[in-house]
Amino acid sequence: MTTVAPTVHTSPPSRLHAIVLCSQMPLFLGALIADIAYYRSYQIQWSNFASWLIAGALVSAGLALLFALIGQLRERARRQSITYPLLLLATWVLGFINALEHAKDAWAVMPIGLALSLIVTLLAAAATWVGLAQPRTGEAR
Repeated sequence: MTTVAPTVHTSPPSRLHAIVLCSQMPLFLGALIADIAYYRSYQIQWSNFASWLIAGALVSAGLALLFALIGQLRERARRQSITYPLLLLATWVLGFINALEHAKDAWAVMPIGLALSLIVTLLAAAATWVGLAQPRTGEAR
């Protein structure tokens, strides 16, 4: 009798999960760029752009977090790393705080809005990196 242990390999998440995971990064990055433009020019429209980009990024990050939590529940027996869902949760929570900061009057957004946008963009990049490179167990497809 031969027992075969499941192999550990790196495979991407499902297509829909990968789409919503990867779509948060350019939206948070666009918000950071809009905040930098607002910081340099004080044209209020840049703050409005950042607010809308953050709102879209929060939708994407929330869906990616939902997919990650469902994946954690499905793979609970295999002891999957909790780093990825925690990074997504931190990204979403700080992104929500950033959205509340950007809901203020445009002149009151700086400098904390720019700092939050930078932190959230770095967290989104880390979550995307970890989510796409996470080792998984099982058969290769």
